[in-house]
Order: sequence, then structure tokens, then C-alpha cells
Amino acid sequence: MTVLEDRISMAERDNESMLDEMFDRLEPTPEGFKVEIVEGSVYMSPQRDTHWDITLDIILQLNAKFPRGRLKSDVRIDYPGRLNGFASDVTVVREGASLNAKGRWQHQDVEFVAEVISKGTAVNDYGPKKAAYAAAEVPLYLIADPYKGMCYVYTQPKEGDYITRTKITFGEDIDLTGTVIDLVLKTDGFPRDQD
Repeated sequence: MTVLEDRISMAERDNESMLDEMFDRLEPTPEGFKVEIVEGSVYMSPQRDTHWDITLDIILQLNAKFPRGRLKSDVRIDYPGRLNGFASDVTVVREGASLNAKGRWQHQDVEFVAEVISKGTAVNDYGPKKAAYAAAEVPLYLIADPYKGMCYVYTQPKEGDYITRTKITFGEDIDLTGTVIDLVLKTDGFPRDQD
């Protein structure tokens, strides 16, 4: 191991330890709330019906193709960057993925992430979380925005960003054939939100 690799490894361990301590201090989380740490800032957001309806719709459609053991929702996964512990709305981990020694999934095993926009944390999903997913080389990132009635599909992660972005209006099908998901995601049941 080179000196640089050793320093990077130490920084990653320090980052994980600090995230562990921050999450421990946030326990117990009030019922009906989701907690994430994005670039060292804590975000606690209430679950809303619209948000949950879209999340569940995506999970049910994915469950037709993927076993439940590969589908995750609101489960902490640490991502590259300074203090990024996300509880993504929907995550698909690769076949054969297993928990690490601390009982957590690893970003290297994530193949797909979907985030449903909440008004108070939308800037994270479009900004630092998208950058962290790209840095982790998550091949497919989907944002469902009930305020705009739009979905955004990001593919081809490269150098902390995605090369390709496709915009789809609620009600249109999202053709993900040929991707790691390899299915058509229906959005006609996705509700809109005004607040």
C-alpha cells in the first residue's frame, strides 16, 4: 500500500467513525421521520403520503424483477465524500452483495437509487447526493419530483457527475431496458404534490 492509499484509507475510516457517532446521537429518530447526513449536515424530514406512494410504487414495480433481499428503502449506506450517510428512498444492491462487518450495505454494491423529492431536501437530491452517487459509480439514479410532475434519469457516472440525463413527465413510461434494471417503469400512478 502506498502512502497516499494509506492516507485515503485512514480518512475513510475516520469519516465512517464520525458518521457512526453522529447517527448514534440522533437515536431514537422520531416515528414518521427520516434522518440523513449529507456533507456533514443532518436532515430530518417527515414522511408524506405522496412521497411514500411514489416510493412504494417504484418498489413494487422493481419487486416484479428483483428479490426482496436486493431492494432497500430508508437504509443507511455511506457514500464517498465528507460525511455522507444516506437513507435513499429506494436502493437496489447487486446480486450476491452482503453486509459489511458493521452490518451495513456498501456503496460499491449499489446498482440503482431512486429518490423522491421532498420540498425541504430537494437541493440535496439534485446536488450533493447526485454527486456522491456518481462518485460511487452508481450506474442508474432516478429522481421522482412530485412538485414538478417529472422524473429525471441519470446514467453514465463519470468524475463525480452523470453524463446523461433524461427527463420524463409523470404518466409516461421510463424505459430502463438495457440498463442494470432492464425494465420499463410506469409512472402513471405517481401522484403530484402541491405543498
